[in-house]
Amino acid sequence: MLDRVRTVGYAAYERLLRSEIGGAPDHVAVIMDGNRRYARKEGEETTEGHREGAQTTEQLLDWCDELGVREVTLYTFSTENFDRPAEQREFIFDLVEEKLRTFADADRVHDAGVCIRAIGEREMLPDRVLDAIDYAEAKTAGYDALNLNIALAYGGRAELLGAARDVARSVQAGELEPDDVDVDTVAESLYQGPTRDVDLIVRTGGDERTSNFLPWHANGNEAATFFCTPYWPEFRKIDFLRAIRTYQNRQESWRTTRARRALALVRAVGDRDVSQAMATLRRFRDALPSAEREQADEEYELAD
Repeated sequence: MLDRVRTVGYAAYERLLRSEIGGAPDHVAVIMDGNRRYARKEGEETTEGHREGAQTTEQLLDWCDELGVREVTLYTFSTENFDRPAEQREFIFDLVEEKLRTFADADRVHDAGVCIRAIGEREMLPDRVLDAIDYAEAKTAGYDALNLNIALAYGGRAELLGAARDVARSVQAGELEPDDVDVDTVAESLYQGPTRDVDLIVRTGGDERTSNFLPWHANGNEAATFFCTPYWPEFRKIDFLRAIRTYQNRQESWRTTRARRALALVRAVGDRDVSQAMATLRRFRDALPSAEREQADEEYELAD
């Protein structure tokens, strides 16, 4: 009886969260933390925590496909993880190899148009993992409905350092002028994986830090962050919906702030030819509370 009540309550809460969400972020990055702690809590071997966490990862991809997320980046194995005991590393590599090949052959991956890529310091990975990466990337290269980036041997500082070195070599070789180095130049030297900036970072396991994850794509875009206490194997769909609600609330707040700043600038200057501020105000006018929106419409003829 108690289980049925919980099931009904969970379903009702999920419906409530869905009703509060107007749309999903394009790019979600996930730090899947807590596999080992979950295993210890359950009295299981560490390896079992990673295995159950892999099942949560499969569910996450289903949720992203259902909600319309266009890109997912999973922090699977960091450069710091090489410090773990050899048996733990080998098990994770075995699991990654298995899941990459399983995903690459799964009908639902092909039906959903999932493109799989790996990002990170590939030369640090075992040959069997590299072979599985090549297999998965080749099998899904023609898709673009959902981009799935697997961060393996990944470190944000290493990525930025590598990009800086590539740019420096181009300048030294006379292929690039220093004054021509811009955002696009650096972006082209990053790992070839993410196709868009990160909108939302989700971290499980209770820690409130982003751990050197996608600093260029996330911090530059001021990505929303959602930290939650469940360990990764315990992460549920309602947790994911709550994360998306956090992102959406942040976006609404950002739009309102932009509209108010633009309105204040137009009023301060007192000149209707302030084109950039007026364009911003028109773009974000709907984010203003109704009273402010009506007043702005009357003053500056913003309404269509």
